[in-house]
Parts: sequence; C-alpha cells; structure tokens
Amino acid sequence: MLSVVVAPWGSGEPVFVRAPDELHYAASTMKVAVLAALHRSGTDLDAEVPVVNRHASAAGGEFGNDRASDSDPVPWELLGGTAPLRTLAERMITHSSNLATNLCLAAVGHEAVAEAWRRAGATRSSSPRGIEDHAAREAGVNNLVSARDLVRLLRSLDGEPELLAVLERNAFRVDLAAGLPPGTRIAFKNGWVTGARHSVGLVHPEDCPPYLIAVCYTGPLASGEAVADPAARLVARISAAVWARRHAIAPR
Repeated sequence: MLSVVVAPWGSGEPVFVRAPDELHYAASTMKVAVLAALHRSGTDLDAEVPVVNRHASAAGGEFGNDRASDSDPVPWELLGGTAPLRTLAERMITHSSNLATNLCLAAVGHEAVAEAWRRAGATRSSSPRGIEDHAAREAGVNNLVSARDLVRLLRSLDGEPELLAVLERNAFRVDLAAGLPPGTRIAFKNGWVTGARHSVGLVHPEDCPPYLIAVCYTGPLASGEAVADPAARLVARISAAVWARRHAIAPR
C-alpha cells in the first residue's frame, strides 16, 4: 500500500492524494505527536529525568527497549543517570531514539499525545502505546497513521517554529530529503520498520512557497534499514516528482 498527500503550507486542501486515509503502522512518525504534546504540556523541558529502560505498558506491566534495535546510542550511554527532557526530545526526533521517545512519553502521558492528534484534526491516526511495547501490540493496541493525518499533524505546528526547527535537524536525510536538491530546507520526520517506510515533511523551496508532503509505504520493499532501504529510494523518487511540480502547488 502506497499513500501520498501533497498540500500547500498553511491553509488549503491537498493538491494531490493517493489512498490518503489508508492506515499504516506508524513506526517513528508518531514521535512528532509526542514532541508536540511535550512542548505544549507546560513541562519544564530543562528538568532532569531518570534515564531508565523500564516503561509502563499499555497492556499492563512494564516493558523495555532493545538497545540493538535503537538508531541512537546516545541516550543509552546515559542509562542509570539523568538527562534534560529537552535533550531527550531532541534525540527522539533528530536521531529517532526509541528509548528517548518512551521517556518523553512517560513525562507527558498518552492523553496529551492523543490531544495533539485531535488538535491537528486527525480523524484516523492514534498513538496509544510506546515504542516496542510488544505486549500491547499483541493485545491489538497499535500506533497507526494515515498520510492525510500526518500532513494535518505537521500543519498543526504552524506558529511553533521551535518544533519545526527540531524537525529540520533530522539526521536521517534519506527518503523525502534525498529527493530534493542538496541543501533544500526541509522539516521532516521519517519512520521505518521491516515492512513499512513513511516520511512527512515541510519543504521550503527558494523559488516558491513551502509545501507539505507525506508518503506512507507498507510492503515488501521496506527492509527496516535506516538508510539502505529500497522503500526509502521509492519515497525519494516521489519526493523528486513533487519537487519538479512545486510551482503548481497553491501558494500560502
């Protein structure tokens, strides 16, 4: 299943959609909702929190993350100590840290994340559990997204430039970013697991107004690799095709 939504930044209906409301396993795209919830919560982001690998499961009990499966080693180096929430939130987005995500989620709570989706106007997407909460997954509790809702979520960050700035620092500049000319400004978050590759971004061309793009792919091309993923190359080709038609996207 391949879903695509392209829309102008700010207000305006999408100019292109393909299966926009189909649900996909969210992978790390749900981290954008956690980021929004955390920043809007009023929590002191400079407060130090314990760095632990025990998290409350949505199915009851606790679970831990697999260090070998995490794309970011830095939070693991702090295990047993403390770290500012601001640092954890940064690593959650820029290096897609699973451990940092669950620590941020514990600090803000699932209801605040659900409110971030509601505020965005999402109609189908939700993130009721943490990353690698396998017991909850086996109980049928899953993080799900649609391409349309991902565009809505990113659009809801309009007026919160500090959040968009974090997304611009994403270190995994593959899929959407790889389909753009080098140096093109983009605030984006991607997510990948075996069988799924997604990315949503706000692209800032120098010669026309910015635009939003979300691509969600579920299928055998997705290897689950952070960079060397055939599905990432597919998303990059779609991003390049949209870039070539960027002047046709309605201005802000």
